[in-house]
Amino acid sequence: MISQKTIQEIRDTAKIEDVVGDYVTLKKRGVNLLGLCPFHNEKTPSFTVSPAKNIYKCFGCGESGGAINFIMEHEGMTYPQALRHLAGKYNIEIDETKPSAEAIQERQTMDSLYLINERAQQFFAKQLFETESGKNIGLTYFKERGFNEDTIKKFGLGYAPNGFKTFTDKAVKEGYKLELLQKAGVTSQKGFDFFRDRMMFVIHNLTGKVIGFGGRTLSKDKKSPKYINTPESEIYVKNKSLYGIYFAKTAIRRADECILVEGYTDVISLHQSGIENVVASSGTSLTVGQIGMIKRYTPNMKILYDGDPAGIKAAMRGLDMVLEQDMNVKVVLLPTGEDPDSYLRQLGADAFKQYIADNANDFILFKTNLLLEEAGDDPVKRSQLINDIILTISKVKDPPKREGYIKKCAELLKTDQQGLINAINTLIFKDLQKKQNISNNQENISTPTTQSDNASEPHRVTQNQSNIYQELNDVPQEKNIVRLIAEFGDRIFEGNMTVAVYVLTSIEDVMEEFDNKLCHQIVIETYELIHNQQPVEPQYFLNHNDTRISDLVITLTHEQHEYSPNWENMLEHPLQTQPMPDQNYKRDVKEGVTLFKLIKVCRLCKKNSASFKSAQSEGRVDELLHLMKIQLKLQELREVLSKELGIVVLP
Repeated sequence: MISQKTIQEIRDTAKIEDVVGDYVTLKKRGVNLLGLCPFHNEKTPSFTVSPAKNIYKCFGCGESGGAINFIMEHEGMTYPQALRHLAGKYNIEIDETKPSAEAIQERQTMDSLYLINERAQQFFAKQLFETESGKNIGLTYFKERGFNEDTIKKFGLGYAPNGFKTFTDKAVKEGYKLELLQKAGVTSQKGFDFFRDRMMFVIHNLTGKVIGFGGRTLSKDKKSPKYINTPESEIYVKNKSLYGIYFAKTAIRRADECILVEGYTDVISLHQSGIENVVASSGTSLTVGQIGMIKRYTPNMKILYDGDPAGIKAAMRGLDMVLEQDMNVKVVLLPTGEDPDSYLRQLGADAFKQYIADNANDFILFKTNLLLEEAGDDPVKRSQLINDIILTISKVKDPPKREGYIKKCAELLKTDQQGLINAINTLIFKDLQKKQNISNNQENISTPTTQSDNASEPHRVTQNQSNIYQELNDVPQEKNIVRLIAEFGDRIFEGNMTVAVYVLTSIEDVMEEFDNKLCHQIVIETYELIHNQQPVEPQYFLNHNDTRISDLVITLTHEQHEYSPNWENMLEHPLQTQPMPDQNYKRDVKEGVTLFKLIKVCRLCKKNSASFKSAQSEGRVDELLHLMKIQLKLQELREVLSKELGIVVLP
């Protein structure tokens, strides 16, 4: 394992502008650098590099991080691989600590499995090109599918011979252990070749390593499955693997869209025709792990289905989870009897691309129309349909987008729009309570909001409900507290007191009112840093081992717009009415802390008021005086805080 000392040296040495500059042309813009994003296709530069903070941020696609993260994302490397790459670039000697015996064994096992799979792929490829059976059966099949030799070699296609132990005996003779051959899934538990007389498709991970195989038979024996896959192992987990992702990831970023198909040959055919942003789920329903892989590169997904209604309905059942991951999903329905591979060969590449563009339908509207057609005038089926669509729309995270679906689906279903809103909001609240473990007696707690409560205005009702979720679980002021700590924590606020100490001592009485667990975790870690007399510096959070923390802090501290030095340097016109932005932090900190406390105190007032009414109605007289004193103190504090901010808070 690479020592923490070496990792820190790499972090301290690697300059983000140098690392990114190897791949992106950067131009100076104020204190930052600007260029075209390497992670998505754009014409107007939105990719910003901050040498001062040693981070990058794209305001187009949202990618962000430091030098190590950039290499991992751009080159598809693992964390250790990226560290070694940067160590080589800066001539840093790598100091490795001795890992535990268990870690060594685990690493050796995984390395062995990768080597075995690589050897198996070479074996299958050689069988395809250099044996009579391989050429007559396997190569003929692939060429009949329209694959040229370059494509066959690029995707590592091969042929598994019909012998019972052809590969196993050869591998054992070469020194590979039978136990590891079985663990890799190329040899069965009885010692026979797992793949026999099959066309072989290679499954790669994100970095291009072979993790498994899919084998197709041409046999008409119904007892023999058409496709079999490598059994799961330490390196191959089916629900976290996508066929073709290694070859597609760059194209997905550039197109800002992923095309999803079902089979291996669909991926290869589309890729060969120039449609490279395509992957396959390999005959399984989409999983959260697979969706996460796609979302790393784009939030937009287009799914190609053949014309079988039963198959489409079965496939769509799992797509609600795609919406839960905040993905944008479109569906393309191919003519009956056609799959992407066959229809591409029939139309040709250009016409096929145009067909996809012309026939892409929004998933929710597609699903609504499909179920409407099936339900007809049957009232029971229509009721089931409405419930199904309500459940699907409730998975949409973005309130304006959800509002648009409600309006359109209400028209299609010929039902009351407000009824849909109420039903969807109920589902969202239930899901919210389940995820956050909010007890039933808390479901009516709310906080101040500027939205209208007019139930006759659907847009405002939907937005109001959304704001309630944010107030309960992800208050923007909590993130602002994190921003203040991360960006200015080590600066002096007054006397010898740093900003971090001021913030924490100021919010200590409302510390338990944090809703966002990640923000609360950052604040607790800040306490520990101060307690251990360690500096609260931006780089601590920007380079945090927990990527959720580093991603959040990068997003919060990296501004898209900045003060232009031209005002002062070239035009001799500095800011007249306020300090330079970098000097405004004391006022920023003071206002941020005060607003945060005010919002939390307002909520405590509501909670305490509810407790007072409950005690009053149940006759718990001994509690009433105590609760009344608390309420008076909270109201007094609320008045002080609101006056400091110059705002009025209604009781």
